[in-house]
Amino acid sequence: MSLVSNKGFSRHSHDQLGFGVMHFGRHRSWSGVGTVEASCGDVICVNPGEVHDGASLGARPRGWRMIYLDPSLVEREIGQEMKGAAEIVRPVIRDPLLAQRFAGLFATVTASTPDQLLGEESLLRCLAHLLREYGAKRPIAGEPPPFVTRALERLNSQPDQPVSLDELAALTAVSRFQFLRAFTRQTGITPHAYLVQLRVRRAQRLLRDGHTVAQAALGAGFADQSHLTRCFVRQLGVTPGRYQMAFL
Repeated sequence: MSLVSNKGFSRHSHDQLGFGVMHFGRHRSWSGVGTVEASCGDVICVNPGEVHDGASLGARPRGWRMIYLDPSLVEREIGQEMKGAAEIVRPVIRDPLLAQRFAGLFATVTASTPDQLLGEESLLRCLAHLLREYGAKRPIAGEPPPFVTRALERLNSQPDQPVSLDELAALTAVSRFQFLRAFTRQTGITPHAYLVQLRVRRAQRLLRDGHTVAQAALGAGFADQSHLTRCFVRQLGVTPGRYQMAFL
């Protein structure tokens, strides 16, 4: 995925491991280790489930290229050799060799007639370099409070259904303020932002399965197609239509 934007992105996360290179411009983002900045040539990474956002530094747009990999693919490819190294500890990396290897990988997988063998070799070399030099075992996170767990179960099981803060707080038997504070501390985002993120992910799956943008909006719980498009662009930087074209 190649993106150019001068817009900011609200806090969200991805199911996949993402890594890429800043193509031009400068970028600031919030990450699991705090606020970081990236410039042209820097390698940028985001772990599965890691909450992050992003904005340009200055008035000029920035461009970056990313590849997203399902965690099961990473585990299958290098799990035995590098067990436990599935998390990247640095969101921004200054490593010219890794950036060069990523550029080769990106060029291969986006070619009009991709070379499968070269693509597979390039991917494994990038992953090995990235995880060997910058990977670490994922720390064991503390268990969320039971009332946050119940709210998460409700949101995860029915992301397309309307919900209110009153309903979530009632599930948890705590005040709305207590619930909101604990939920945000545990997940890094508010319940509304978490729900929108779930709905965008669901819309992604529907689009990949061939549904129209309007159908994906309805099936994911958005008010209409325009609502889906605004949230989609805010989180992923591309419109639903452009996203779907990559899978046609």
